[in-house]
Amino acid sequence: MKIIDMHCDTISRIYQERTQQKNVNLRTNPFQVDLTKMNSANYLVQNFALFINLGETEDPYQTFQEQFSVFREEMKQHSDLISPVTSYSEIISNEKQQKMSALLTLEEGEVCGGSLERLKEIYDMGIRMMTFTWNYPNSLGYPAEPAPFTEIDRPVAACKEIGDLSEHGNSYQTAYSRPEKGLTRLGSEFLAEMERLGIIADVSHLSDEGIHDVCRFATRPFCASHSNARALCSRGRNLPDELIKEIAAQGGVIGINYYGPFLSDTPNNQNIFFSRIEDIARHICHISDIGGIHCIGLGSDFDGIDDNLELNNCSQMEFLAQELKKCGFCSSEIEQIFYKNVLDFYKQLL
Repeated sequence: MKIIDMHCDTISRIYQERTQQKNVNLRTNPFQVDLTKMNSANYLVQNFALFINLGETEDPYQTFQEQFSVFREEMKQHSDLISPVTSYSEIISNEKQQKMSALLTLEEGEVCGGSLERLKEIYDMGIRMMTFTWNYPNSLGYPAEPAPFTEIDRPVAACKEIGDLSEHGNSYQTAYSRPEKGLTRLGSEFLAEMERLGIIADVSHLSDEGIHDVCRFATRPFCASHSNARALCSRGRNLPDELIKEIAAQGGVIGINYYGPFLSDTPNNQNIFFSRIEDIARHICHISDIGGIHCIGLGSDFDGIDDNLELNNCSQMEFLAQELKKCGFCSSEIEQIFYKNVLDFYKQLL
């Protein structure tokens, strides 16, 4: 069975390891995702996110460029197994050549520094999906779960330029004093330009109000690349039923996240939020019940999450398929969840 995964942080993890002078690559590594594991599991497409933590860099765009260089280098070195894609037709072409496809995404819209010209620049570099935020408020909007204030120790210049942010001060901490807020005015302008260019809007990490704003303003389908159901796990990063319905109604897809704290509110007897396959399946069942099976995909968050996983890495997807069969899904429905829904989504948007 083919697989499309809408979100992993493997390129960013390789980048971080290399900053510590560790020799790691995408072909074979000890992480949750590498090309050898992907190939053995019959991956069709892997979305590779360039993840930028605003609390750990003084220059988000420079860090983005450095991670992009890692991605480009890895694609060149391993072109026998995988090639980058920016369109649906390239995915199909790679499949015919028995190659996997790499779709490049950006996790943190503040990399653009509030500039629509820079948004066009990252499009030209091959970015085809972008989150508005990560865990910090920025010039585009507000996150679902802000990072602890102890991590927030430097100002955001963009906050001075956006009225509904600057009224709360010029730091991440003070800017988040109204957590109910959604997209900023600039955020809505970015959404329109993303749709015009062909960058898929990704609402994972965005606040509920921000997602409501995207639902109101979007003219094209969008996604939550790695989000779960709040009815089953109360974390703010998960989607309430009303937003699952809205995303599905607009033709969007939701990638199921494998991170233990987003799957269950209850830790195990060692006080660890362990990621169990049956809990991943529970979230898939719930979203299917609420939004319909056509809105479900996979969004592992591999290499951006801890190792407390029953599904240890991307080579073990057969175990999730077996669990879904136990839940009553037939083979054609599992194919929809594993790749067909997202492939249809890409056919429409890329």
